[in-house]
Amino acid sequence: MHNQYDLFNELEKFGAYFSWYYGLNKQNHLSNVRVVLSHTTHPGNIGAAARAMKTMGLRHLYLINPRHFPDAQASAMAAGADDVLQNAVVCGSIDEALQGVVYTVGMTARLRDISLEVKTPRAAMPLVLQEATAHPVALLFGTEMSGLTNDETGRSQLLVNIPADPEFSSLNLAAAVQVMAYELNVAAHSFAPQEPTMRPAQYEQVEGYFAHLEKALFEIGFFTTQNPTRMMQRLRRLYARARLEADEVNILRGILSVTTEYNARLKMRYIEEQEHVQKH
Repeated sequence: MHNQYDLFNELEKFGAYFSWYYGLNKQNHLSNVRVVLSHTTHPGNIGAAARAMKTMGLRHLYLINPRHFPDAQASAMAAGADDVLQNAVVCGSIDEALQGVVYTVGMTARLRDISLEVKTPRAAMPLVLQEATAHPVALLFGTEMSGLTNDETGRSQLLVNIPADPEFSSLNLAAAVQVMAYELNVAAHSFAPQEPTMRPAQYEQVEGYFAHLEKALFEIGFFTTQNPTRMMQRLRRLYARARLEADEVNILRGILSVTTEYNARLKMRYIEEQEHVQKH
């Protein structure tokens, strides 16, 4: 008991998020994983996804603007996973659904001209579990017909593609959830967590930085010769690789503030000089 107490104290020193019990119980890893379904059109898919989750030990379902929910079809397809549906969190935006998350894995069925790293479910799930030892993580699924939007993809740190027959690669939404949940559960059985080496910034902190960055780049005229949307996608990709910590976000935002303040002073000085020239 003395050794366990000492180890717990050492982990406590690293950060309040880390719990000794994560190393003892795989369920605690899974409890930090939320499944996020974006703009699901058919309520039966929500119920079937809930059933797929529960069979593999996942309980936290988030729904972004579902077309029909709650719905009798969702309950029928849940087939015993009614508790997952009852506790589902319905959100009005992706920002709401990902609040507090530090690592988001987006599902993709197609190649994109600007993309993050793409892994298979089997390769990605150990990374998800490592993040989930200490922080909330999300598995993000798009609509049945078109998948994730470019904007939703940009909120991810990693993309996952389920290998399938290229001649018929379209998986039902619930089937995709089942594959991901199964691979996560399998990985959890042999998972050996490592001590966290960083405190990644939460989703809302990173998004606040991106909003600040885009505003600053507009103010200093950076987008005069650049496509703002495309450039911001590239910058998101860059920072997804970097995995910002909270302190780093604060440093970067401080740099942006000083930059825009200096730019404003230069503009004011130019206006004053022009007024002086016109008077003389």
